[in-house]
Amino acid sequence: MNSIDKLNEVMALLVEPKNYQNNIDITDQSPDRLLDFLFSMILIRRVEEKLAKEKEHGAIGGPVHLAAGQEAIPVAISANLTKNDRVFGAHRSHSHILALEPTVYGLFAEVLGKNTGLSKGMGGSMHLTNTDSGFIGSVPIVSGTVPLAVGASFDAKYRGSSDIGVAYLGDGAIEEGIVHESLNLAKVLNTPTLFVVENNLFSSHMHISLRQPNSGTSRFAFANNIEFAVVDGNDCAEVFNSSKYLIDKIREGEGPKFIEAITYRHYGHVDWRKDVDVGVNRSEKDLDNWMKRDPILRLTNSLLEKSLISHDGILEVEDTISALIEDSWNKALDDPYPELNKLKTRAYYNHD
Repeated sequence: MNSIDKLNEVMALLVEPKNYQNNIDITDQSPDRLLDFLFSMILIRRVEEKLAKEKEHGAIGGPVHLAAGQEAIPVAISANLTKNDRVFGAHRSHSHILALEPTVYGLFAEVLGKNTGLSKGMGGSMHLTNTDSGFIGSVPIVSGTVPLAVGASFDAKYRGSSDIGVAYLGDGAIEEGIVHESLNLAKVLNTPTLFVVENNLFSSHMHISLRQPNSGTSRFAFANNIEFAVVDGNDCAEVFNSSKYLIDKIREGEGPKFIEAITYRHYGHVDWRKDVDVGVNRSEKDLDNWMKRDPILRLTNSLLEKSLISHDGILEVEDTISALIEDSWNKALDDPYPELNKLKTRAYYNHD
C-alpha cells in the first residue's frame, strides 16, 4: 500500500462524523496549557455566538463568516508561535486573530465599523489586522494571503531569523492555482512556511465530495515533496503536538511544512444560518454528530475526567468571558465612526 492509499484510509476515518466523539488524550500535556486552551476556545466561541446573534438582529451591517467548531486549530497552533512570526488569515479569521491575542473589543469595534476597530473601522469582519500579535492580515479574496505568507517567510529566511510565516486556508482555497504556485515556490526556496488547511469539508455551500476525488488536501503537499501531517482538528492536544513538531523543524531550517486539520463549522457559510437545507450534503444528522465532536466539549470532558477543572471552575470561566464580551460590545457600540475624510487617507496596513 502506497502513502496516498494510507492517507486516504486516515481521511476516511476522520471525515466520518460518528468517529472521534470520545474524550481526547491529554497525557503528557501541561495542565496549565490545557486550561489556557479551554479559556481561549470558549472565548472565541462566545464571541462568534455574539456576532451571530447581533447579525441576525441587524446590529451588524456587513457579512460575518463564523468558524465556531474550529477553535482548537488556531488555539493550539498559536501556542507554538511567537509575536515575531507572521500569520495570515482569510475571510473566516476571527478565531485566528483572537487565538494570538484576545482583542475582543477591537474586533467588535471593527465589525461595527468604528474608529477604534482593529482596522480603524475600514475593514469589517474580513479585513482584520493586529501586527502587535503577529497577525498581519486577512482578506476576503480566497487564497489571497497564501503567497504573502510565503513572501513573509522568505523575508525571515533572508534576514537570518528563526521567524516563520503561517498561511491559514480552507479546503476550498486549496483549489485555487495560486496556492499550488505558493507550495511549489516555498519548496523550491525552502522558505520557513507553515501551511494550515482547516478542512471543514465545505467550500461556501458545496461539500468537498462534489468538488474533489477524495476528501483530503494533503496530497498536494505530497506532490510538492512537503512534509505534512493530517490531524483531528477537533483535538487540541493532537493539533498542538503535530504543529509543534512541524514548527520546530521549520525553525531548524527544514523548509515548509503542511498540516491538514479535519473539522466542521457549526454555522453555514456566512452569518447565523446553519445551511442544512440548501441541498449541498449538509444535514441535521451530520451536524448533530459533529456537535458531539465539539473541540470544547471533548477538552472539557477530558479535564473533568482528570480532575483538572471542576464544574464550578467552568462556570467561573464562562462568567469571566461573558462579562468581557458584554463590556467590550457595549463599549464598541458607544465609539464613534471614522470621519468621512479618512476614506481618502487610510490604507489597509498603515492606517493614519
